Amino acid sequence: MRVVVKLFAGAREAVGDSEISTEIPDNSSIRVLRESLLKRYPTLQPLLPHAMFALNAEYAGDDASIPEGAEIACIPPVSGG
Repeated sequence: MRVVVKLFAGAREAVGDSEISTEIPDNSSIRVLRESLLKRYPTLQPLLPHAMFALNAEYAGDDASIPEGAEIACIPPVSGG
């Protein structure tokens, strides 16, 4: 299934776009998506292992299943001062 992932903060800067599209197997988990993104976008390597994901505006753990048509967001750690 094709999914679109919205990117924020450092993830957006690392990829150079505010969203990316990728193909993952049906009934994949966030973990599978994370692994797929790391392979396809190596510039995300420093951020993605620590990033949070949201499915349909709710934070989701790595074991969460991604439903068809889900809104997915990748929110990397941020720092401020």
